[in-house]
Amino acid sequence: MELKEDEILPKRSKSTEIQSICSKDSVFSMPNLPEELITEIMLRLPVKSLLQFRCVSKSWLSLISTSHFVKTHLLLSASNKDYIHHGVLTKASNTSRGVKNCSVSSLLYDSVPESFELDNPGKNPDAFPLFVGSVNGLICLAINLFNGLDCFIIWNPSIRKYKKLPYEEHIVPYFTFGFQYDEFEDDYKIVGIFPIYGYASLCRVEVKIYSLKSDSWKRVKNYKGVELLGDFAKFVNGKLHWLDKHWNIISMDLADEKWAEVEQPCCFKGCGFLKLGVFESDLFVFCNYAWTHVDVWVMKEYGVKESWTKMFTVKSPEDSMGRIFYPIILMSNEGEILLKFGSRFMKYNPKDESVRYLDVTKLAPCHEVQIYVKSLVCPFY
Repeated sequence: MELKEDEILPKRSKSTEIQSICSKDSVFSMPNLPEELITEIMLRLPVKSLLQFRCVSKSWLSLISTSHFVKTHLLLSASNKDYIHHGVLTKASNTSRGVKNCSVSSLLYDSVPESFELDNPGKNPDAFPLFVGSVNGLICLAINLFNGLDCFIIWNPSIRKYKKLPYEEHIVPYFTFGFQYDEFEDDYKIVGIFPIYGYASLCRVEVKIYSLKSDSWKRVKNYKGVELLGDFAKFVNGKLHWLDKHWNIISMDLADEKWAEVEQPCCFKGCGFLKLGVFESDLFVFCNYAWTHVDVWVMKEYGVKESWTKMFTVKSPEDSMGRIFYPIILMSNEGEILLKFGSRFMKYNPKDESVRYLDVTKLAPCHEVQIYVKSLVCPFY
């Protein structure tokens, strides 16, 4: 959600909505603090505390439930550079059913970070969840059977609410998806890419879009380009991005449902293995070279080929055993960078080029990873 802080932070002279709610209950007068100050304190609290405070009084429940409060709290949480409001979801493998959670700030700053098992809504003895993406604290899960797709779930693990999406199409064994927030329509959408095969050859690629607001799917024009790889899309600049089988970066803009190719520097073509990611709000690429090292490139100005900039290079450990770097990337206040190498988390210090593996308590080697911000955003309208 691309919102400017001065557009949604309550101004002291104009916060009439919040003031009217606060003044209805004497709880706000108990600390003998200005109502606006109490509100701004609450806006900086973690979701877990706010869920408890909803039981304090009807006025606090009304305040915390307003869309203005939810959006403002989301903005402040997402922009916190200590990452105290961010979490990482992990899965041990594609076919594992359990989902674990670890605090990002714990990974960055604690000597022994710890993970916890989550009661995820996609847990089923006959199916397993796949991470499609995360936007504004909502996690999109594709619930997969061993012979193909079953359904989707949009889930906010912070408030423990979820919505199972309608999906009555036939089960398909091959697919890739993207999950994003359409700020122009104030709507959360899933884009589904379904390659249809006949006699072992690709016949066509169908594209469908789900709207959370309308709670329905629609079919759009088929994708005409080269077959896309199976990785789920990365959301940057209002567009979803995939790699095709020739390592081209392909984007889809939900505003006009048009496809385009993102220009790359020539050096990408010599790379053995590409992975897309998002650093802050920019698109970046991991260029893995024959399991010897990875170059990390970021597009500083979206759509401008010349703005691709190499951030750093990380050498693969001697015992790499064919493993590659995956694009989870966050930077601590000390300049250390959180990465995923193979199935383990690691921290890279660009100042001295040192690398340190992270041993997370109660966490087995992880295959899938999804970063999210803890929010009050509800998964249904």
